[in-house]
Amino acid sequence: MNKDKQKELKKSVARFAKPDNKAGIRQLLNTLLPFLLVWYLAYESLSWSIWITIPLAFIAGGFVVRLFIIFHDCTHQSFFENKKANRIVGTITGILTLFPFDKWKRSHSIHHATSGNLDKRGTGDIWVMTVEEYMKAPLKTRIAYRIYRNPLVMFGLGPIYLFLISNRFNRKGAKRKERMNTYVINAAIVVLYSSIIWAIGWQSFLIIHLPILYVSGMLGIWLFYVQHQFEDSYFEDESEWDFVKAAVDGSSYYKLPKALQWVSGNIGFHHVHHLSPRVPNYNLEKAHDNTPPLEHATTITLATSLESIRFRLYDTANKTFVSFKEVKPRIKRNKLTLPERRYPEFQDK
Repeated sequence: MNKDKQKELKKSVARFAKPDNKAGIRQLLNTLLPFLLVWYLAYESLSWSIWITIPLAFIAGGFVVRLFIIFHDCTHQSFFENKKANRIVGTITGILTLFPFDKWKRSHSIHHATSGNLDKRGTGDIWVMTVEEYMKAPLKTRIAYRIYRNPLVMFGLGPIYLFLISNRFNRKGAKRKERMNTYVINAAIVVLYSSIIWAIGWQSFLIIHLPILYVSGMLGIWLFYVQHQFEDSYFEDESEWDFVKAAVDGSSYYKLPKALQWVSGNIGFHHVHHLSPRVPNYNLEKAHDNTPPLEHATTITLATSLESIRFRLYDTANKTFVSFKEVKPRIKRNKLTLPERRYPEFQDK
């Protein structure tokens, strides 16, 4: 795709980057109110059976994913027309989903600006090593990477790390506004949870809310992972990297059943979101359907997305993700067929 066509594609999608206050309010109401209702029903069901409570908690976890998408749009200033309204709603949904508004806004903005750029990995994204990096890495780094990429760790321990550690502490060098926002959100979470525990008891709170957070955390990590970690995803060096190609070729169209598309706030149209982050989630499908070139975006389904679990390393020679098993023979031969290059290590800058 030449530069003129790229410019035209961005312009076509930008038409849908128009926040609609009425649509935003409707989405907020049809997400927050059902979440509170299901939470209350989960509590009431404790007097009947925990086997009713747990499924209700799982359903509530789905609504938390949808609340996170609202939070996510607010950090992009795309959910409402007014900047202050985005910040207020973003802060409230950040408390409910355990995400610090300013800290996450910064890291996610960097993710959008550097997605698919091999020389600028490490902030707001999944740790990805190239084949050559992995082959040259010391044993301890390989072990750490294999542990990190293990599905049981990423999706099992990932939510715990995300909610209790990553989201609770400020990064080194964070500005005062960012630090204070994290402190305020942490304090609000403590007050909110303490109030609920005082009202219903800590046992009831844990039985209901832990499954909610765990399910929402796993689903959130999965959605973020699968929409960038598909077989022929886009990665290039800084000198060759292109924003539009990174958006269209490096972000998938996750074609989900309508119910799951609704729960996930249309984030399956991830290629549209990366092409124009200011398009609110309630306009993503419309933007996709009315932009013909996007019909050729990489499409994955629930079934095909499961294949991404085996994709662990990016092969820069063949422009594709590969498994550890596929790389094992090359490690044994200890032959590097590509020129030596140094990429930044994974770190939260």
